[in-house]
Amino acid sequence: MECCSIPISSSLSSSVLNLQGSSSPYDRKFSNKSLHPWLPSSPLPKPFLQLNDRPQSFVSRKSLASLSSRTKSRSISAEAAKQSWDFGRFLKTIYFFNGPPSPAKFFEFLIEKLSSPSPSKPEKAMDTSGIILVAGATGGVGRRVVDILQKKGFPVRVLVRNEEKARRMLGPDIDLIVGDITKESTLVPEYFKGVRKVINAVSVIVGPKEGDTPDRAKYSQGIKFFEPEIKGDSPEMVEYIGMKNLINAVKGSVGLRKGKLLFGFEDNNLRELTWGALDDVVMGGVSESTFQIDLTGSEVGGPTGVFKGVVSTANNGGFTSIRTKNFSVPEDVSAYEGLELRLKGDGRRYKLIIRTSRNWDTVGYTASFDTVADQWQSIRLPFSSLRPIFRARTVSDAPPFDPTSVISLQLMFSKFEYDGKLNPTFVEGAFQLPLSSIRTYIKDPICSRFVHVSSAGVTRPERPGLDLSKQPPAVRLNKELGFILTFKLKGEDELRESGMPYAIVRPCALTEEPAGADLIFDQGDNITGKISREEVARICVAALESTYACDKTFEVKSVIPFSEPFTVDPENPPPEKDYDVYFKTLKEGITGKEILEQSPVPV
Repeated sequence: MECCSIPISSSLSSSVLNLQGSSSPYDRKFSNKSLHPWLPSSPLPKPFLQLNDRPQSFVSRKSLASLSSRTKSRSISAEAAKQSWDFGRFLKTIYFFNGPPSPAKFFEFLIEKLSSPSPSKPEKAMDTSGIILVAGATGGVGRRVVDILQKKGFPVRVLVRNEEKARRMLGPDIDLIVGDITKESTLVPEYFKGVRKVINAVSVIVGPKEGDTPDRAKYSQGIKFFEPEIKGDSPEMVEYIGMKNLINAVKGSVGLRKGKLLFGFEDNNLRELTWGALDDVVMGGVSESTFQIDLTGSEVGGPTGVFKGVVSTANNGGFTSIRTKNFSVPEDVSAYEGLELRLKGDGRRYKLIIRTSRNWDTVGYTASFDTVADQWQSIRLPFSSLRPIFRARTVSDAPPFDPTSVISLQLMFSKFEYDGKLNPTFVEGAFQLPLSSIRTYIKDPICSRFVHVSSAGVTRPERPGLDLSKQPPAVRLNKELGFILTFKLKGEDELRESGMPYAIVRPCALTEEPAGADLIFDQGDNITGKISREEVARICVAALESTYACDKTFEVKSVIPFSEPFTVDPENPPPEKDYDVYFKTLKEGITGKEILEQSPVPV
């Protein structure tokens, strides 16, 4: 709601609007046949959500059909400024958002307002600083990743199957989740709250058939030196199904490159919100607005929403708005930097208001934005720019905006800015703002948010004309090892198609040698060689912080041949690498699958 001076006759009306300021979700459908018996009967003139009379060209007919059945076609009166205050419309506003009023709650409200005029304060926002999840944290690469992140001071959470082993290896105070990516039921969404980035070092276990030495010497040498077999879960369960389960578990908290659609039309589908008009009638004014669906009004000739109305300063009014009913489940948008509105401007200044409390009359986190007349544009509103506003006044001691609990949205055209200032673009009369979508966004430049350790060779088992005798054992033994590389590639594809910003690291044969050797990065899945697990861990951490690694798939090895061990003088270690030097050479879209697609071979 906006704040303005109102006639005494309308102050009671303003109070009635607020009497349901409770934590109820207000999900009930409005029906003008179900007015509360103590309220006077009154015609309720205009629907809050309307569908234009225009012919329904197909765009998501199925989703629009249900929308159309709940709405009526009716225009807004252009004579709002000449009307007297509409008590029936005022009651409709109350009923739409708050459900049937109660005399008891009305008197409770009056007592509360007389004793404490301050708005109810939302709970303090939770800390959403980015946690990095390390899956496979007790493996050869994973435990080194954890160590590097901790030394850099990043908040780390690990996903492990064996808690005792993890605490023994990583320390008793490690923040951990006990779960198994092959078992979706163990990946409880609550466990991943606050996770903003992921390094996945989970891998199927390959070991020697005849067993290893107590110090795992064979494991350290690699399968080049022993006859291998799969230990434990199959490659399909770990590398493919496990990857799908992990992606589904973290996607909501990590975020999507193109953002999360909150309202609008996409891929012939409607993401619908229940909008209602909330105008200055609640404070005695006569301004009037609605929200319609125009089936052919978008920039590409498809459907779009339209916020339209007539604004008047009569009776000391001066604002119109549309507000959603409270969401039944709060939206968690903490993976993103802000909201993006796609709209056709009219040269005026509007406001977006976000609420994080189910209470009716409470602080709204607000941003004003200017539009360009007759031009479709994308308006980005960072969460960091939101101001805590209550009745057009800044609330200096309000808690910070909590992006984990968005309860409702509101669009407003108002005479009032904040703290006594006026909107410089305000004019009375009719206005119209087509709005095709509201979605979250990740600000540019975008870094990888999910780094996955795969393997060199994943595209080679089915590559035509390949000399297997010159390939690593995993390529030659792909079938015998449960199609290990085939399922690693399928897992990669799941990540590439997930929508999350990613990097896929394909190391050649892993060794226990120290990091520090010169490296060769390549794409297309052609190289063979060896690389230190420590080096791979460093590359993974660097990929999280680099825009150049984002959405890239690459192989990596050291320049040291297998026949030469690599050692480092502890007194004179090699300098730390700038991995961006390597990442800058990478290109998107190169995976090695290109050869398979040119010459497909049946699997």
